[in-house]
Amino acid sequence: MQRQGQMTEDGQPVARRAEPSERRATRPAPGAPKRTSPRQFLHEVNVELRKVAWPTRAETTNYATVVFVALAVLMALIFGLDLLFSNLANSLFS
Repeated sequence: MQRQGQMTEDGQPVARRAEPSERRATRPAPGAPKRTSPRQFLHEVNVELRKVAWPTRAETTNYATVVFVALAVLMALIFGLDLLFSNLANSLFS
């Protein structure tokens, strides 16, 4: 949380001011759905994407390496089990 700027070094939450667009936002009455304009939707998407804690290049590389290694291990496991069971089935029915 501290890395994302949501906590101070002593563990206290950081006070955050509401942005003008957050203060003006009102919810439509129940039963009366209101559609937002494409421009407003894109603006809200942009605001939300600014809040995302994106991984660094090194973190992304590490995550991808872990995924590929796990994939290789699982592929080898499934291949080995398939080979074992096919040999067992062939020996039973030959």
